[in-house]
Amino acid sequence: MSSPVITRFAPSPTGYLHIGGARTALFNWAFAKGQSGKMLLRIEDTDRERSTDAAVAAILDGLTWLGLTWDGEAVSQHARAARHQDVAHELLKRGKAYYCYCTPEELTAMRERAEAEKRPIRYDGTWRDRDPSTAPAGVKPVIRFRAPQEGETVINDHAQGRVVIPNKDLDDLIILRSDGNPTYNLSVVVDDHDMGVTHIIRGVDHLTNAARQTQIYLAMDWAVPSMTHVPLIHGPDGAKLSKRHGALGVEAYRAMGYLPEALRNYLARLGWSHGDDEIFSTEQLVEWFSLEGIGKSAARFDFAKLENLNGHYIRHTADDVLLKHFMAFLPHVEAGPELLAALDEGKQGKLLKALPGLKERAKTLVELKASANYLFAKRPLPMDERAKALLNDEGKAALAGVLPVLAAEPNWIGAELEAAVKAHAEAAGLKLGKLAQPLRAALTGTSTSPGIFDVLEVLGRDESLGRIKDQVA
Repeated sequence: MSSPVITRFAPSPTGYLHIGGARTALFNWAFAKGQSGKMLLRIEDTDRERSTDAAVAAILDGLTWLGLTWDGEAVSQHARAARHQDVAHELLKRGKAYYCYCTPEELTAMRERAEAEKRPIRYDGTWRDRDPSTAPAGVKPVIRFRAPQEGETVINDHAQGRVVIPNKDLDDLIILRSDGNPTYNLSVVVDDHDMGVTHIIRGVDHLTNAARQTQIYLAMDWAVPSMTHVPLIHGPDGAKLSKRHGALGVEAYRAMGYLPEALRNYLARLGWSHGDDEIFSTEQLVEWFSLEGIGKSAARFDFAKLENLNGHYIRHTADDVLLKHFMAFLPHVEAGPELLAALDEGKQGKLLKALPGLKERAKTLVELKASANYLFAKRPLPMDERAKALLNDEGKAALAGVLPVLAAEPNWIGAELEAAVKAHAEAAGLKLGKLAQPLRAALTGTSTSPGIFDVLEVLGRDESLGRIKDQVA
């Protein structure tokens, strides 16, 4: 019986959860869920100077918002330093590591010689076979891994194929610093082994680390996990992803009004594919996701595609669910907390009633908020420039003519209001647009909105008539 699939997401808490990290987490999560396995979370906080509690909180918050749940408690790598030290000393006992007493000055000279001779900068093995009893006094040693010098290290990668790295290209890396702190490659191997990780899915920038880590696994007689190195994300111009392309934290995408379901769908398509499917549910992603579907070439991040996809999700999300997303989004945007505080049950009901019309035009929750502003604006409404132009003498005259018609309408229902206004326009010899445009301006303060009769119904009789009177008086 095969062992259960266990993946892990292992971010460094030195900043926000960036979009590349979010995709890595998504791939680990989707693969584990699809295999009825587990995704573990490890915070790689060994860099104590740069790791912060605020960054840890931002990562956990970002994952939670994206809906990427992990199994068990998040593990702190720093808290496991004693275990990493034990393994370093076990490697010493096995003859797979050694003490190195090189001084900083010697290492600098070594580097300068390599640069002068135009060779790759690598440790030259000075202490690889020397007796520690000959060590200079007062030098605290590091522990270096005794890397194989002949042959090659092979990584059978699900995304990159068979990767072969000559062992002569890998020097003896430090696994324990002179102050006793373990280094990244040792800590990762020990933690992945102890946590039972069966599949490592991470960025292709870790491919060289994979070779070094494989050597440590073999030196400890541990099984090497399956490895998949995912291609990087580039901007639409093919250049390395930068902030102008979208290399932002997940919290920035929340503030820009993207739905977590849409962002999951979009990130899944960056470097992974399932035939020609572009839009799919999270359930379908979990069902379809396979390591074989991950490509080798860099993916391209495109804001326009993300916006269009998000617009699709907004249009197809149930109104009550969309309202919950909208209210959860408000604390993260300018003037959002004030609006949230003002959204009592009555105003929530009004917004819910307006959503079918509002969501047809919105690609983001920011746009949805902007188009919903008319619902909560206080009289007299502020007017944008286009609305002011529509409320010229001709527009105001049209409003004055339709006002008594609306006031006399017994049933404040969109369809009946539409019939009454159309009949009035026909009787007055006006095109419907000549009435609808100034009506829209008076009711919303803008020249664009959902259907004007939906607006009338959602605002209600008293508010609608009051707004029209404000412009006619």
